[in-house]
Amino acid sequence: MRLGKLAESIQTKIIGADAELDIVALNTDSRKKVDNSLFVCLVGGSVDSHELVNEAVKNGAVAIVAERSVQASVPVLLVENSRKALGELASTFYGEPSQRLKIIGITGTNGKTTTSYMLSSILQETGKKVGIIGTLGAVYGRKCVQTELTTPDPIALQELLADMLICGVEYVVMEVSAHALFYKKTQGITFAACIFTNLSQDHLDFFENMEAYKQAKQRLFSLDNCPIAIINGDEKVGREIGSMREKEGGKTIFYGLNTPSDCFALVTDEGLNGSECMLNLNDRLCRIRLHMTGLHNVYNALAAATCAMEFGIEKDAIATGLTSLQGVSGRLESVGELRGAKIYVDFAHTPDGLAKSLETLKKHCKGRLVCLFGCGGNRDKSKRPIMGETAAKKADFTILTSDNPRYEDPLDIIGEIEKGYRRFSARYVIVPDRKKAIDYALDFLKKDDVLLIAGKGSEKYQEIMGIKYPFSDHTVLGELLVQKRNRTHC
Repeated sequence: MRLGKLAESIQTKIIGADAELDIVALNTDSRKKVDNSLFVCLVGGSVDSHELVNEAVKNGAVAIVAERSVQASVPVLLVENSRKALGELASTFYGEPSQRLKIIGITGTNGKTTTSYMLSSILQETGKKVGIIGTLGAVYGRKCVQTELTTPDPIALQELLADMLICGVEYVVMEVSAHALFYKKTQGITFAACIFTNLSQDHLDFFENMEAYKQAKQRLFSLDNCPIAIINGDEKVGREIGSMREKEGGKTIFYGLNTPSDCFALVTDEGLNGSECMLNLNDRLCRIRLHMTGLHNVYNALAAATCAMEFGIEKDAIATGLTSLQGVSGRLESVGELRGAKIYVDFAHTPDGLAKSLETLKKHCKGRLVCLFGCGGNRDKSKRPIMGETAAKKADFTILTSDNPRYEDPLDIIGEIEKGYRRFSARYVIVPDRKKAIDYALDFLKKDDVLLIAGKGSEKYQEIMGIKYPFSDHTVLGELLVQKRNRTHC
């Protein structure tokens, strides 16, 4: 693509260059060899790549995008904000795919993944071709692309959208993280609608406080970015977003269970195997059977159904789409039984997420509710004692273990969880090795108990000292269950 066209897309001039210069790639990593590339300088937490332009040029950059004057032997495009420019450049470079796709963005602390799969199931029920981008990767057609982040960086994101378009995708349902919004990763994307699920404590290692975290989430719902907002009206932050939009004349549809909303639900039956509900979608009644238990999943279903309704999907397709979805990997997922006890794996890694999962299981637990979890290293430390307190109050017994310790000592992390736990209960044990902890938990189970293994969900690694070692709660459970059942039959 001509450099001149790229410069036009971000409304800037080229310093010292021919507009006809051919750009064949975009790049933000000065260490990567990318010939004939446009290198975009970014300011990060520990690295300012304005200082690395010479390395980028050595590795193939033929032009630079920068926020300030740099000493470079190649043309420079000066911009006010290079992260904003990167999203717009990536969109232009890949042919503005979002202009030809219906993209639904979903943000919130919890529920993004499940809501995205519910909405995708509804859309597919009507014959639509759907792509999903989120924590579980990018899925479209027969492709499943592993992504490093919930919301990929702009170059990878726009390349994905372009490939989805080539593959015939019509709708894209994507999770939008607070970090992505802070770093303007979705700049250049035209959304058809956006969904807000909820807000609770998370990521305070990055955001200074909950107010800053909230403000990052709210960016998705600005009127120039989001034509239709689907908002959880039972959430205080949701009502704030709705009020902000309504003052500016933006279309906003509320869903909820407890406050007057455009779309709401009546739960008629709830058990460990799921819930039966009557949805009222702007006075259109729709009975559904969810195969995922818990009121939080009713909220997720309401969000998906409300959004689908706005796209003109008939209530029968909404009901069938939600009912046909058997579950989402690692989201309060039933993974087996042992000696009459039921076992669940869940991604819950926040105080609110853990509380909701434990509360859901406790309702239907005839024996003891056993919880196994840890907290991630080099992340929000303030939530560790809160999660300990949550488990102490809501579980009958807990195994404290390691999650992704990263560069921290697992025992230090567990010690901080323990501070909150011990204030309310002494019913716990510490087993730092996660595989041994799962083994211990399985041996501990008796008939009618329920075990929740929380924190990692469907992750396939454990990150220790910068290395991601293969590790899956599902795989470990499968192996241990086979061993224990074989031992029983000996």
